[in-house]
Amino acid sequence: MEIPEVVKVRRGKRRAISRKRDVEFKRYLSWEFWKFERRDSWRKPKGKDNKMRLEVKGYPPRVKIGYRNQADIRGLHPSGLKPVVVSNPKDLEGLDPREHIVYISSTVGLRKRLDLVKLALDKGFRVVG
Repeated sequence: MEIPEVVKVRRGKRRAISRKRDVEFKRYLSWEFWKFERRDSWRKPKGKDNKMRLEVKGYPPRVKIGYRNQADIRGLHPSGLKPVVVSNPKDLEGLDPREHIVYISSTVGLRKRLDLVKLALDKGFRVVG
């Protein structure tokens, strides 16, 4: 029995996804100050003698283009599927269960969320979140 082409492609993507780098870029001094730890969003270090800007050994890495992932796996779920946010049953139309994985929007209430989950599972989609 031969393996379908779709499965071969997804296996290759999953292998690439497992190798992709997920570097945590830290804000300068976020490890020393609680107020920076709370909002640990990236800020470019700009000081004259800033050790992080000078890329001194022992300091966190700076954001650079070299950390970007491959274009064919960028934004994919670890399973190799494209994530899609769904907020109503109409959003499921035109999607392929072999290519997409479904997230239910956070603005959907419990009753309609349960209906959406049931509908998505009936159509063969994987639902996460």
